[in-house]
Amino acid sequence: MPKPSPPAYGAPAPLPIAELGHAERLACLRLIRTENVGPVTFRELINHCGGAEKALAALPDLTRRGGRRQPVQIYPREKAEAELEAAKRIGARPLFTIEPGYPAVLVHAGVPPPMLYVKGRTELLAQPAVAIVGARNASAAGRAMARQLAAGLGAAGMVIVSGLARGIDGAAHEASLKTGTVAVLAGGIDHIYPPEHEKLHAEIAAEGCLVSEQPPGFKARGNDFPRRNRIVSGMALGVIVVEAATRSGSLITARRAADQGREVFAVPGHPLDPRAEGANMLLKQGATLITSAADVLEALGPQMGSAPRGMGAASAHLERVPDEDADAPSSLPIEAAQLLVLQALGPAPVSIDELARATGLAIRMLRSVLIELALAGRIEHHGAQLVALKAG
Repeated sequence: MPKPSPPAYGAPAPLPIAELGHAERLACLRLIRTENVGPVTFRELINHCGGAEKALAALPDLTRRGGRRQPVQIYPREKAEAELEAAKRIGARPLFTIEPGYPAVLVHAGVPPPMLYVKGRTELLAQPAVAIVGARNASAAGRAMARQLAAGLGAAGMVIVSGLARGIDGAAHEASLKTGTVAVLAGGIDHIYPPEHEKLHAEIAAEGCLVSEQPPGFKARGNDFPRRNRIVSGMALGVIVVEAATRSGSLITARRAADQGREVFAVPGHPLDPRAEGANMLLKQGATLITSAADVLEALGPQMGSAPRGMGAASAHLERVPDEDADAPSSLPIEAAQLLVLQALGPAPVSIDELARATGLAIRMLRSVLIELALAGRIEHHGAQLVALKAG
């Protein structure tokens, strides 16, 4: 992967920065939702007309002069009012590129979304951020690395951005809840996906920040996730990939990051684990190899003008899983428990504590499953507390 170049800060002319009243917000939304008005056109109309209300008034004449025979269908005021009211009901608000508080680095990420819905601690959007992404079917070792990186970077003052997906995304969000995390959603802010992240979704709304370019009630489709990824990378100074298949959304995010002039980092993985193929491929293409938060901070230091606080203590200890987790299922069918364990394991040895965290199984049940899998020759122990899939 070629070394990213700095963002092109010179083009186009900056948008005015001003607090918007309700009428101007409504006009901005109507303009964005009007047919043929994409992000670039929105920006140009605002600059050309001097505001969204003036742009709406000028649209019929502008489209007619452009050769359009049918009158332009401007987004109805009633629908825009209903959308803003729906956002207010769920505790979200719109944030336009022409308003203070819109993520500054995202403004310079190619063509930024003209509006984001945000909910939670919106001040986090102004702080330096790093994105952590990776496999949904992540191994226990991968999740542990994501948590360690997120905790270390958070302790150094960095906000962690990710997509609230299963696996690596969820682990990164969980580890950075207290220090600052931003979840970029493919659907509306009130659409919880995946469903098992309902609790994490609520925690981020309360302690972090939820972001989406989609209206309330919108349910994400397949092509909305790659679109989401450009916001994840655009909001960050760099993107870390922890485990990824050769065809995955994480690699799309990495490509977006490179296109946006962001630093791309990758954690090397075991060559026999298919979940590491994507990250290892990025390293061959020129991504920066990292194994700790300190590596990331060192690489990003020049971009930030000075090293973030706590750089010397970037590594974080992970709390141990208690011997018996009251919330962990203890009556799960044994076949289902075995499947959970086998999916979480890879050829790289991982601790039993981390395996318990990844599977959600109670320690007692997990140990029983491990005994059975070892007797069947499907796993192998490395010392007393480390386990891996059996090679071959």
